Amino acid sequence: MNIDTGAGPGPFAADLHAALGRSPKAISPKYFYDEAGSRLFERICELPEYYPTRTELALLRAHAAGMAARFGGRVQLVEYGAGALRKVRLLLDALPCDGVQFVPVDISGPHLLAACDALAGDYPDLALQPLVADFTRPHTLPPCAPGARRVGFFPGSSIGNFTPAEADAFLRLAAGELRGGGLLIGIDLVKDPGLLHAAYNDAAGVTAAFNLNLLERARRELGAEFPAGGFAHLAFYNPAYRRIEMHLRATRPLELRLGGEVYPFHEGETLHTEHSHKYTVAGFQALAARAGFKPGQVWTDPNRWFAVLWLEAPGG
Repeated sequence: MNIDTGAGPGPFAADLHAALGRSPKAISPKYFYDEAGSRLFERICELPEYYPTRTELALLRAHAAGMAARFGGRVQLVEYGAGALRKVRLLLDALPCDGVQFVPVDISGPHLLAACDALAGDYPDLALQPLVADFTRPHTLPPCAPGARRVGFFPGSSIGNFTPAEADAFLRLAAGELRGGGLLIGIDLVKDPGLLHAAYNDAAGVTAAFNLNLLERARRELGAEFPAGGFAHLAFYNPAYRRIEMHLRATRPLELRLGGEVYPFHEGETLHTEHSHKYTVAGFQALAARAGFKPGQVWTDPNRWFAVLWLEAPGG
């Protein structure tokens, strides 16, 4: 297993200063995923309220062979935001291991490399080349093996965490990177807001801990100072934008200190930490087409809560 550490986890301190200095305050959700945050997210995926993971897994179990048939015989499979590498196993089981070069890309190095160790133990003949990098920024993938085409895998509806402009930028980057191949991507569909609210406000409080961990990470890594209990988890559906929003809400007037700077919060003011856009199939296909993809087959569950789409990337 060859390991490429890429460009590292990114400028957390600089981005947090920028986030706290703007109005309204907002930061990229990619900073959720340190080692502690990645573990918490894996717990979220097991929660009864959190339907996306089990729904997408059911789609992959039922249709992995048909999905893999779109890839071709020899493939470099690139998983963006790879995480625990649970879902890709269903695709790998449907592909010939001697014809697959697997490149999982993730910003959380320790979490990714631990998952790769487990995967390598179960798939000893798999050509595995993990890349620790922020896949939304310029990065260099290993060259494809002779005769292989490059296919992307982006499960988990993670595309919903991007703003429309960010989603367009990522899809354009991927369309160029995957020329001659394609992208298999999961999207969360528009649905009853009550289901969405429950999924992001679980009874066990795991999503709240995941959200709050962002500032705990800032305390651990950057020496940030803020009062204990000064922030609370807030998540709600915003129908105007068809998205769930997650915020860290100040429970009282307070100051957050970071690197010699002081950032005041008034009571109720928030740091916007994540949004999760919900799509229609037709709307997302149109977005992908504008970015350079050719929409292909779509797989959905009986409730039409979730969809997995195949997008061809023309060229070569």
